[in-house]
Amino acid sequence: MTQQQRGFTLIELVVVIVILGILAATALPRFVNLQTEARISSVNGFAGGLRAAVAVVQSKWIVAGSTAAATVTTADGQTVAVGTGTGTSGGVPTGAAGIGVSMRCAGTDCGGFLYTAGATATFWPNNGGSASCGMSYDGATGNVTVDVTTC
Repeated sequence: MTQQQRGFTLIELVVVIVILGILAATALPRFVNLQTEARISSVNGFAGGLRAAVAVVQSKWIVAGSTAAATVTTADGQTVAVGTGTGTSGGVPTGAAGIGVSMRCAGTDCGGFLYTAGATATFWPNNGGSASCGMSYDGATGNVTVDVTTC
């Protein structure tokens, strides 16, 4: 009578462990870059919110009906400085002060992003971003430009 073998031999177990090690070494670099991808997604999401804030303020300015109005009062009582006239700057939040109020920024902190004031406001993540991992807002035209080259 012969006995049937049960279980795995040591060689079989070693081969399986080696194969799993090779698969893990191949797959690991694919998941290492998740932090950069998350930062890029965060910047793009914030840029979308920035564009929406510009559109809401400009819409409120247009509905008010006066192209000479230099401020817009939002529904919650915030006053946003805007450009006047009928050109591209009409109703657009001006500079960092205008866009900062419309985005509900406190000081230089804006919901997880930092920003610098000026004619062109620059926003970047406060968790390791830089000017080339963020966006810029042109207060004269309302354009938002995203740069994620070094995120």
